[in-house]
Amino acid sequence: MSDSPERVKLSKEEKDRRFQAELMPVLDPLYNFAYRLTLDEDDANDLVQETYLKAYRFFEYFEPGTNAKAWLFRILKNSFINDFRKKSKQPAKVDYSEVEGYYNPDEVEGDADTGASSSDMRQQSTRDLIGDEVASALNSLPVDFRTVIILCDLEGFTYEEMAKVLDIPIGTVRSRLHRARNFLKDKLEKYASSMGYGNDASQDIVNDAEHDDENT
Repeated sequence: MSDSPERVKLSKEEKDRRFQAELMPVLDPLYNFAYRLTLDEDDANDLVQETYLKAYRFFEYFEPGTNAKAWLFRILKNSFINDFRKKSKQPAKVDYSEVEGYYNPDEVEGDADTGASSSDMRQQSTRDLIGDEVASALNSLPVDFRTVIILCDLEGFTYEEMAKVLDIPIGTVRSRLHRARNFLKDKLEKYASSMGYGNDASQDIVNDAEHDDENT
């Protein structure tokens, strides 16, 4: 799973402890990434489960102190490309008992009293953050362009981390991100105009993200 994986044998107790401590805090952003890729709640849940299953199986290759979020995002991205992208709403079912104690799909359901699942809440929080129109424009982008926007502007990965997650050169990351932002800007022009802003207002909607380039 890494550029030069070196397996470190762990006891089950140590493996379980480290897996819980280092990888489970990434669950929410991992789900959001999966949902933005699949645009389907059930597919996103399946993709996250498959990612954690693979991460558990190969956890001995994970180097302590490195970026756990980037490692999981790379596994999820590869699973999406290799499996989910080729299927039409019917991802293969696998045995998740190995990670049952770590990712339980029942646990993403909200309290019965609220009648709302936590995945619904995560989707809502994302929509609230970037707005329905921006979310719709983002979701309409080709998946390769949508992915770089998510990784850079929503998840805060550096270009180097994005290159590792996507298995592409940094130059390709920069080029793809530039094109993705231009596509997003074009799609937002109509929305900006309808809100009474000037012709360049759609640029303002994505402007805040672009200033981060100098820091990446």
